[in-house]
Parts: sequence; C-alpha cells; structure tokens
Amino acid sequence: MRGNRRFALVLSLALTVAGAAVVATSTAAVAADLSVSQALAAQDGRTASVIGYVVGQPTAESTVLRSGFTADTALALADSAAETGTARMLYVQVTAGFRAAFGLQGNPSLMGRRIVVTGQLTPYFSPHPGLKSPTAMSAADAGATPSAGPTPTGSVDAYYAAATGKSGAALRSALHGIIKVQTRISYDEVWNALKDTDQDPSNANNVILLYSGRSQAKSTNGGGANDWNREHVWAKSHGDFGTATGPGTDVHHLRPEDVSVNSARGNKDFDAGGSAVSEAPGCLSDSDSFEPRAAVKGDVARMIMYMAVRYEGDDGWPDLEINNSVANGSAPRIGKLSVLLQWHRQDPPDAFEKRRNERIYAAWQHNRNPFIDHPEWATSIWG
Repeated sequence: MRGNRRFALVLSLALTVAGAAVVATSTAAVAADLSVSQALAAQDGRTASVIGYVVGQPTAESTVLRSGFTADTALALADSAAETGTARMLYVQVTAGFRAAFGLQGNPSLMGRRIVVTGQLTPYFSPHPGLKSPTAMSAADAGATPSAGPTPTGSVDAYYAAATGKSGAALRSALHGIIKVQTRISYDEVWNALKDTDQDPSNANNVILLYSGRSQAKSTNGGGANDWNREHVWAKSHGDFGTATGPGTDVHHLRPEDVSVNSARGNKDFDAGGSAVSEAPGCLSDSDSFEPRAAVKGDVARMIMYMAVRYEGDDGWPDLEINNSVANGSAPRIGKLSVLLQWHRQDPPDAFEKRRNERIYAAWQHNRNPFIDHPEWATSIWG
C-alpha cells in the first residue's frame, strides 16, 4: 500500500472501560491507519487498521442502536462521534477475545470513544461495508475527549490506495470503487453546499459564478432575473436523471451560475467556437455546443470526467460516458472528448478548484474528484 508505513509497538496498554482495566500487548508492523471513509471504499478483503469513533451497535444492514445495546458482537465506527447516517459507518465484528473490552452491551461508555481496529475489510451484514476477524483493537487516544466534529481523514494518497499502480481500465474501475462511496444530499441542500464550495476567496458573502466569472451575493440565489441558480455541468437531460438525489444532486458537477447564462448553455455539449454569450465574458455558444471561459475550461473537463467514472450504471443510475460527439441529445453521453482533454491539459487545477474539492470531501459528500488530485489519470484512462 502506498503512503507512509509505521511500526506500532504497544506494550502493556492499560485501557479502562466501564470500570474494568484491560491490558493488551502486541508487537506488529502495521500500515498507517485508514479513516472510516477510506475503509468504506476499500472492501476488497485486505487487512488494514482503521481509526474511528464508536457510534453504535449494528443489528442489520441499515439499523444501528445508539443505546439499549443488545449484544457485544459488533460495533459501528464513523469519522465523527456525532455521525447518525449508517451509510457513513463501518460495521466491525467483535470476536470473543475482544468482547469483554469492546462489546457495547457490557461497555456502553465506549460510545464516542476513538479506537483503532485491525482486521479484514469485507462486508458485514452484507452488502454493508465492514471489518471482520479483528486481530487487534485498542484505544486511539486514551483519556482524550472526542470531538463531535469531523476528524482528519488521512492523506490523499491513502484515499486512493486501491488505485495505486493501476492504469487504463483497471485504474478506472478502482477509482469508481473509491469515489462511489459518498454522502448523497438533497437538491435543496445543494444551495447551501454551493455557498460553501464556490465561495469567493475575496468576499465570504459571495459566490463565484462558473461561466460568468462574476462574484455575486450568496443571498441572491433563486430563479429571478440576475439571480444565480444551480447549473448541471453534465446536463441532466443527458441520461434523464433530473434533480433526484444521485447524479442530479452531485455537487462535484453542480455550480452557481446566472439564470440567463444557465439557460443559454442549456443541455449543449462542450466544444470550441460560436458567438459570444451575454453576461458571460469569454464564453461562446452555437446551435449544439458551449465553450466556457478560459479560466474554467479545465474545471469543466474534470467535472465531466468525474461524472463518467462515478456513474457506471451499477447503482440504479445511467452509465454516463464521454464521447466525441456534440449531438448526444438525451442519451447518457456528453462530448466532446478530444476538446475536453485539451482543456484539461491547458487549464490545470488551480487553488479555487482544489479548495472546492476539499470542501466537498470534508463537509458535504466525503468523496473526491480524482482528476483534480491526479490530473495525469485522465490521460491514463482516455489517452
């Protein structure tokens, strides 16, 4: 596994749980701890150490008890002590040797504690992501008071560990497996997400409009003249996914834009050329295509690439693909691939785009756009 590795030597670790002192001794070489979000994306049978907060006892695929515990056989971990969404929890098997110290029925005070567990990353209450057959369990920060807010989720390299060393179709498949693990938000929640992700670095009260480049008050979102609304960079009619939770609300391709400019773009594919677009300096459009301003050409390309890899048709949504056409209509296709690759090379990720990726990961969807983090992967997949 790529990333830093460390040797952990734990000698006579005293852990007091529910009044009982438990001593564990282990000398082993282990990989750097994964966050829960990373473990959720790495359900391939590997052995790994995962760090997270105890947030309950899983009793079924989508059921986790947060009190009134009924057994000592399993616990749920999350990256936040306040997490309540089961989709963001890792279900951990607690085998007989660890139940006295880590079973929740006997140790309800474990709730909110941060622990490290080493074991096999494989579904538990299939198909829910889990960790089974643990070989080590210990307190991560004995005596510390856990925070209710988000916790550090590890390096970017660790997030992409399952993709390391791969190329072409194998790389695409690995990236899909990583980024499809996400928190899905509603279309109403997108408003607040965009006010965060697209905030003007020079004015915290404003957002930057994607095509127009204009800084505009966050409070002017809506549908009126000169308001800003939610632009689907992968036009929602290209696959007919609308605004339902899923691709229709995925913030990685939703951006603030002036209402009339959003309408001018419509559902056109992306290509070079055309006439100037009113209220969007540097943008061009013709009957079947739209060209964004130079400063965001690469941003547009990488959003499209993300969507094509994230949505592969295996979770009830259309299989979105990039092609070299500008006449895709309602098909789950968008173009023009050759032009998008050119824009991707000409306009590499800048500070605004990188911050946006981080905010989506840390605060909203908990997944990343790999083509911002690793621009070279676009060439590996599409040439």
